[in-house]
Amino acid sequence: MEDISLHILDIAENSLRADATRVEIILTRDGNRDLLQVEVIDNGRGMDPGTIAQIRDPFFTTKKKKTGLGIPLLAQAAGQTGGTLTIDSAPGKGTRVTVTFTWSHVDRPAIGNMADTLLTLIAGHPEVDFVYEEREAARSFSLDTGELKNDLEGVPINTPDVLHAIRSLMLNEQLKFEA
Repeated sequence: MEDISLHILDIAENSLRADATRVEIILTRDGNRDLLQVEVIDNGRGMDPGTIAQIRDPFFTTKKKKTGLGIPLLAQAAGQTGGTLTIDSAPGKGTRVTVTFTWSHVDRPAIGNMADTLLTLIAGHPEVDFVYEEREAARSFSLDTGELKNDLEGVPINTPDVLHAIRSLMLNEQLKFEA
């Protein structure tokens, strides 16, 4: 995967396969420590210690295919910048994937197109509540589809007009991290 937004999409899709009804995606840039931290937190089924122990093995997968490259590739990308990947999970408790990258490192992948990633998730899974946050110093941005769905008073969040409004009025104006 070429950029961080695609890694986030992969992890979020894993959350959805684990029956998550809420997925939080938090990007935090800490300029003082020269770090980018990415967290994906879900309320899905969670994983047992045995699964967590195998998850970095590219030949381990819970899907119906022969390899599970998402987490190993993300861990490698983080490691190349001096960063880390941690997974906290327990059956019935959900999962938290935390990845750090050295922001200024030449090998840090670009963040990519978070607006497209978010819209893909929202359009494809309107029944799920997605929370997206960007944090940097005193600036922050948050989008909570659960709140939006309440405001929409029954209008489906994945209708073209609503998706267009989310993109143009919220995401394109508010997302500030470099692509």
